[in-house]
Amino acid sequence: MPDQGDGTYRNPVLFADYSDPDAIRVGQDYYLVSSSFNCAPGLPVLRSKDLVNWRIINHALPRLVPEEIFRVPQHGQGVWAPALRHHDGRFWVYYPDPDHGIFLTTAADPAGAWSPPVQVLAGCGLIDPCPLWDDDGKVYLVHAWAKSRAGFNNVLTLVRLSDDGTRAADAGRVIIDGNKLPGYRTLEGPKLYKRDGWYYVFAPAGGVKEGWQSAFRARDINGPYEDRIVLEQGHTDINGPHQGAWVDTPDGVDWFLHFQDLGAYGRVVHLQPMQWRDGWPVIGRAGDGDGRGEPVRTWRKPDSGPAAPRSAPQTSDEFDGPALGTQWQWPANPQPGWFSLTERPGALRLRVQKATGTNLWTEPALLQQKFAAPEFAATTQMTFLPTETGEKAGLLVSGDDYAWIGLKKTETGWRVVQVVCRGAAKSGSEQEIAGLRVNSPTIVLRVVVTAGASCRFSYSEDGQKFMPLGDAFVARPELWIGAKVGLFALATGKATQTGCADFDWFRVECVPP
Repeated sequence: MPDQGDGTYRNPVLFADYSDPDAIRVGQDYYLVSSSFNCAPGLPVLRSKDLVNWRIINHALPRLVPEEIFRVPQHGQGVWAPALRHHDGRFWVYYPDPDHGIFLTTAADPAGAWSPPVQVLAGCGLIDPCPLWDDDGKVYLVHAWAKSRAGFNNVLTLVRLSDDGTRAADAGRVIIDGNKLPGYRTLEGPKLYKRDGWYYVFAPAGGVKEGWQSAFRARDINGPYEDRIVLEQGHTDINGPHQGAWVDTPDGVDWFLHFQDLGAYGRVVHLQPMQWRDGWPVIGRAGDGDGRGEPVRTWRKPDSGPAAPRSAPQTSDEFDGPALGTQWQWPANPQPGWFSLTERPGALRLRVQKATGTNLWTEPALLQQKFAAPEFAATTQMTFLPTETGEKAGLLVSGDDYAWIGLKKTETGWRVVQVVCRGAAKSGSEQEIAGLRVNSPTIVLRVVVTAGASCRFSYSEDGQKFMPLGDAFVARPELWIGAKVGLFALATGKATQTGCADFDWFRVECVPP
């Protein structure tokens, strides 16, 4: 909970993997979107009344496109850094797929239906788009380049769009070349604004973990642009403070949202005070007069009228509604028959899916959510109803390595196990670390995550007394994404028919004493 209840907040305001955030204010409400890579649904949409207390209200991309490509996990691909804007009564999200181009989806209500995505620019390596509707009605889009696809990066390109913003109207031109700026590398993530006759590009450089936030300005949108570093780590412990959004309050006070890479916890979101000096933004706590701010850990909350309830994005799910909670995602487009909330009312039924590979890295039918705090416990009650030996189901912590606790169906009965797979992304093999027989297919499973993303698994047969199982497991991120916690039900071997696993609830809480 970032809101400290005394008129101040503590960073990060989103201690979860909301990478590459962009945000706007519409009326009295603030909205935020972020990267979601290969996870579906994609493009999470969050809302806040004060920039501190956030809730998930929707996903702008129910399914990833092209549909067939994302039937299986495409780790590190999919939706990269998006831009969110409000124009002509609609919400607009431009997002890049680094392998296919830049896409657009819009909505009149961000909590409602979003339009099917249309491809605005085709190409490989185009990333981090941001539009600007200029005063003369012209529409522009700035974007960066991914070296892994295009063969180069560290430059920002400006493209003129059609008047309806749906397609390119020219071939584009480089307006800022980081290769010509001393010390610049990996210039990316641009956000395009206009203020007092100046065009501003806010863009990070220097790398995700070690970089900084720069601002560029010009009188003409095509440049030439002056540059200034406006936010850097300085003497703080907040590394790589960059890539985000300038937002103002209804009474004209400026703020800046950015991310910080915390490894297994993902890219968490910070809120910084911001002010203008001599036509340049100064973000965070002002330094020694050089225009470079440092990120703050605590600060006064934005003045946004009546106090908003203290809140954080959703985590727990009782599975008693008509749909899964908005916190849940799959590593690929979900398919019919994976789950049901009606076959056993009040519970989530995961139908056991036949394994597609040697470990879970290639499996699409994993129901997951982000790590939600530096320390937390995730607990679920499961009844396992397999039909054949070799089926397994349980509670999973996943990344480049993964570990799970759950039940396996054996020839002699039920077995509760802890399984670890190291190097899953490189075809690593699962190893059963610990296991023993239990008497019932109904069991309560728990993972406790403590500082450093250290995970300890336990189980209970009566829901009261928990028994530790296996070794501590240190979670790792996967490509561009923090670790996740979630549920699964799979079958290995030559199963001809499979059963199911019923989860009565999933609860995320403070670490128990």
